[in-house]
Amino acid sequence: MKHLRLTTRLEPSVIPPFYAVVAESSPISELRVIDWNVAADEVGTLLYAIDGDAEMFREAADETNGITRISLSAQDRPTSYALVEASPRAIPFFSTFMAVTARAGLVVRKPLVYRDARSFGNVVGEPTALQEAIEQTPPEVHVTVEQISPFPSTVEDPSRGLTDRQREVIEVARENGYYDQPRGTTHAEIAAELDCAPNTVTTHLQKAEAKLVHAVLRRE
Repeated sequence: MKHLRLTTRLEPSVIPPFYAVVAESSPISELRVIDWNVAADEVGTLLYAIDGDAEMFREAADETNGITRISLSAQDRPTSYALVEASPRAIPFFSTFMAVTARAGLVVRKPLVYRDARSFGNVVGEPTALQEAIEQTPPEVHVTVEQISPFPSTVEDPSRGLTDRQREVIEVARENGYYDQPRGTTHAEIAAELDCAPNTVTTHLQKAEAKLVHAVLRRE
């Protein structure tokens, strides 16, 4: 049994507006598809986690042909959630992804992450099924296999879920003694080095630390 860590770059023709807003707008840093159901009358229901402006996500989804319903929750928090009902044409690359992976011998691990105009995911399965899925990926979806390892893997990097900015902030914090006892720096000092606001540092550290904790606990 093999575990593949994949990065997928999408051609503009298959990126729906409510995904494009993540790549083009700083108020939203990341989307995560944390669960889905595509069994009901060709209407897919997807549950998203949104790091950033959920209302901007809703507005972009409303402009996407094929989105039939969207509801939001936890909008007052750094990470909010959206339940989206959509026809296959609304999210063509997701429909393609589901068709390619709907085969015996493999499963897709959740969540699927979208940021920086790329999608990140993990698949576990038998080597033949994994190879067939990659070979049948359409040309507008460019798949890069970042890592192949046995499953379960003891070398899986828990930091793979961090955005580039989260990684930068947490590295600066570590280098300046933020995680030492006693702490060697403050959010304000980290912000001064990164030329941003202290509350921005707070938000990035909280999100990065939460991702690292969840990733480590999932491995146990």
